[in-house]
Amino acid sequence: LSLSSISVLITGESGTGKELIAHALHAHSPRAKKSFIALNTAAIPKDLLESELFGHEKGAFTGAHAQRKGRFEQAHEGTLFLDEIGDMPAELQTRLLRVLADGEFYRVGGHTPVNVNVRIVAATHQDLEKRVAEGLFREDLYHRLNVIHIQSPALRERTEDIPLLLNFFLKKSADELQTEIKSVSEDVVNYLQTLPWKGNIRQLENTARWLTVMASGHEILMDDLPAELMEQQSIQGRMPATIHWQYALAEYTKQCLENGETHIMNRLTPIYEKTMIEQALQKTNGRKKEAADLLGIGRNTLTRKLAELDVTEKASAN
Repeated sequence: LSLSSISVLITGESGTGKELIAHALHAHSPRAKKSFIALNTAAIPKDLLESELFGHEKGAFTGAHAQRKGRFEQAHEGTLFLDEIGDMPAELQTRLLRVLADGEFYRVGGHTPVNVNVRIVAATHQDLEKRVAEGLFREDLYHRLNVIHIQSPALRERTEDIPLLLNFFLKKSADELQTEIKSVSEDVVNYLQTLPWKGNIRQLENTARWLTVMASGHEILMDDLPAELMEQQSIQGRMPATIHWQYALAEYTKQCLENGETHIMNRLTPIYEKTMIEQALQKTNGRKKEAADLLGIGRNTLTRKLAELDVTEKASAN
C-alpha cells in the first residue's frame, strides 16, 4: 500500500491516530523525500478554503498582494493529507474531483492550468456513505477517494494496545520534560484497559503527560490517576472485580487510619478469610475437601477455621 500512489481514505473516531497513519503511508512510500502537507478542511473558513487548497494569483481578491501557492502545489510529488474531508463544501468537492481526475487546476483568479502529481490521503470521522445518501457528499468523489479504505479502530476496541501505547507516551513525555520515565503498576494498567476512552489515543497521550507531571512516585499507582478517570464508567459498566475490591480495601483502610483505628489487620483478616471459605464451599456444594484444595489449605485447617470463623452450617454442609 505504501509503495503505490493510490488514494487512501482513513475513517475512524477523532483521536484514533488517522494523521499518524497518513504520515506512516508517506514515510514508507517512494514519495518520502518529498513534502507531506496536511490540511484540516473543517478548520478553514469556507471562503478561504479554495485559496488554501489551490492558491491564488496576485490581485485575485482583496488582500491578495502576491501570488501564493496552495497546498496542492506545495505537495507536488509528495502527499496531501486532507483531514475531515466529510466537512468539505459541495462546490469545493467538485473542484477536488476535477484535480483527482485530471491532475490539474487553476489558482484562484488564474487562467493558466497548474499540473501536479500528488497522492491524496483523506480522513474523516463521519460516515461518508451516509452523507452521500443524504446528498451532502458527492458519490463520485467518494469513490475516487475510497480506492483503499483503512478503518482506524477506537482505543476501546484495541485495549490490548494500551500498555504499549501508555509506555510509549510516558517515555515521550519524560523526554520532553527531561525527567525520569515512570513505570505503571499492574492494577493501573488493568483499570485503564476497562475505560471507554472517548478521546481515544489523544486522551491517553494527554493522560500520560499529566501522570508524568503529577504522579509523586516512580511507579504510577491507582491513587495517582486523575479524578475524571476514576469517575468514568468502564466499558463493562463497572470497575473489574479484581481491581474493585483492592481499591475498596485501600480506601477503607485509609479511612480507618485517618479515624485513628488500630489493629486493623486483626479485625479484617477473619472477615476476608470467612468470605473466601464461604465462596469456596458454595462452589463445591459444601464439599470440604474440594473447597480446601481450591483455597490451597489442608482439610484440617479448613475444619478449624470453620469453627473459629463461625461459618454457617448451610455453607459447610456436606
